[in-house]
Amino acid sequence: MLRAILTASAVVAALLSPATAHAEGTGQDVPRLTDRHGRVLTLHGWNIEDKEHRGEEALTGITERHLRDMRAKGFDFARLLVFWDDLEPAPGHYSRRYLRQIERVLDWAERYDVKVVIDAHQDVFGPAFGHRGIPEWATRTDGLPFTAHPDDWFAEYFEPAVQRAFTHLYEDADLRRAQAAMWRTLAARFAHHPAVLGYDLVNEPMGESRPGEDLATAARRIERDQLTPMYNRLADGVRSADRDAWLFVEPTPIVGEGVPTGLGRVDDPRVVYAPHFYDTAMEAGADYDPGAGWIEAYERAVTAYPKRYGVPVVVGEWGSPDSSLPHMNRFYRDAMASLGRYTSGWAGYVWCYGGGYCAADADGAFRPNKELTAEPYAESVAGTVRSASYDPGSGVYRLTYRAAGHGSRVSILSLPPGTWRITADGSARVLRPSPGRARVLAAPGSRVSVSVERG
Repeated sequence: MLRAILTASAVVAALLSPATAHAEGTGQDVPRLTDRHGRVLTLHGWNIEDKEHRGEEALTGITERHLRDMRAKGFDFARLLVFWDDLEPAPGHYSRRYLRQIERVLDWAERYDVKVVIDAHQDVFGPAFGHRGIPEWATRTDGLPFTAHPDDWFAEYFEPAVQRAFTHLYEDADLRRAQAAMWRTLAARFAHHPAVLGYDLVNEPMGESRPGEDLATAARRIERDQLTPMYNRLADGVRSADRDAWLFVEPTPIVGEGVPTGLGRVDDPRVVYAPHFYDTAMEAGADYDPGAGWIEAYERAVTAYPKRYGVPVVVGEWGSPDSSLPHMNRFYRDAMASLGRYTSGWAGYVWCYGGGYCAADADGAFRPNKELTAEPYAESVAGTVRSASYDPGSGVYRLTYRAAGHGSRVSILSLPPGTWRITADGSARVLRPSPGRARVLAAPGSRVSVSVERG
């Protein structure tokens, strides 16, 4: 998550200037995510995490309630944070207990029919700097200084020791092998778990800037010269154990400022571009500014990579630390409309019960304005989607698609709590809905129109 430190960069400030072009239509030519049966997927969900517990207690902060409540609210997707430092506490020693804890969460996800992406998460590299992620034994700083910033943890990414640690991770042969082996271990264990959709290879990667580089130039170079080969190495590691899962690749967080990524091609047929969607001003506590053009600038920048390389987009994190501010209703409406134009889905940050970023309060009710993330959508379509849109004002969702000529004939709609009236045209029929779900059966090759309205 980006912090106020980035706003000091003149190049970023320029990129945040008000946009003049409307972003609608930028999602054209962005491929859609599919499952193993070729059905078009849309993912709406949340990150689930336990950053507090470690070692024997790792992941105990995630309970069955998290998955049950998410599904009950109409969400079908979870991005599960896991930490390399818990998985491999000593070189070559993998924690069987931690693997079992991951599997327990995946089993709950399967029970509630929630798809999961396993995210190799890091914040400020890892435990050597007081956070979670890359193990301390894999952290090399060459003795460079590090100063903690307790009031602005993201600023710690710009400390010399942290930046040098990223350089060693990308360039040292033994650390490259260790990182790939870590992913082989995860993929070998979970390749056949029915809840696993894919793997997010590293969360919010950063790197070391060079003298004279501005932030955008450094980010593009790191993405081009270090992240791209890293992702290709890790893809090879995963594919030695799992041939089918999607591989989620992230740019640096600088893309959130409307900076197009410098990532190159990841040579794998099942790659998802997985940027994050945060505004520095909001991260620092400011209200949303509808006139700043931030969402439009982000949307234009973030769609360039998937169009160039023909990969789908799933936004891995987004949200606001204070959703009660006066313009937050507008923010969530604008953000949901934007995400619906070009992504195959998203994971909000974060499904927990409390304050701050939490989606829900202690009683499980949505925190202010976060109920706007719960809307009808087609979680899987057996065919080619022509259009899909939701109007929050009227409460109407519309879907048109060309049904597949063979294979599955059933598309699945996800519905938030409430009463919904579902209709389909004459070539299709709505099967008996279940709570939170509706299924549409279509004739092979037919054109289908579906409408979902609040009852």
